Amino acid sequence: MTEQTFTPALGRFGLPRLYDPVIALTRERLWRSMLAMHAAVRPGDVVVDVGCGTGSLALLLHRVEPDARVIGVDPDPEMLAIARRKAGAGAVEWRTATGDALADVVAPGTVDTVVSSLVLHQCPVPMKRAILVAMLEALRPGGRLVIADFGRQRTPAMRLAFRLVQLADGRENTRFNADGALPGLIAGVGFRRVRETGSVSTVNGSISIYTARRA
Repeated sequence: MTEQTFTPALGRFGLPRLYDPVIALTRERLWRSMLAMHAAVRPGDVVVDVGCGTGSLALLLHRVEPDARVIGVDPDPEMLAIARRKAGAGAVEWRTATGDALADVVAPGTVDTVVSSLVLHQCPVPMKRAILVAMLEALRPGGRLVIADFGRQRTPAMRLAFRLVQLADGRENTRFNADGALPGLIAGVGFRRVRETGSVSTVNGSISIYTARRA
């Protein structure tokens, strides 16, 4: 097995071809729709999907606003290969890069909206912070951040369900999210108006929607 500098989708169980069927079990349509609503993409906007995986969210945002420029960024070539084979994929720009290296993809201060889904819970805290800093620097003043990811697991049932995620992605990386610490980290790197705008209970834990703005 070759050494990787990122946590693969589905963690230690990661098989790219299984990603979409597995994520469909997480009430994906609901939380992706919530994320797209908060992204509020407009004609002419530049939108970057960090950790785009197989491209479902990036393609959804393009369908919502065909006149926006949507860029999907992911470090895993196998996931991007799946994204490129999907219907409408030619309308999205696919780039191979890690989330902390957005400056290699877009010029600082030029992006209207950065989105991300089910990425940060997999990362060690220093990498979470580095990705958030890169997101902040990519955004123009007033630009929008929208994240869908596992957040505070507020009930015994959700904490129990979340153990499957922790088994796949590692307890150390995921506990930070499960304890509800992600909004504080988002604010700590310089974002303003950080809010948890909703949550969705799933078979493997609660997924929260976070929004924020660059000052």
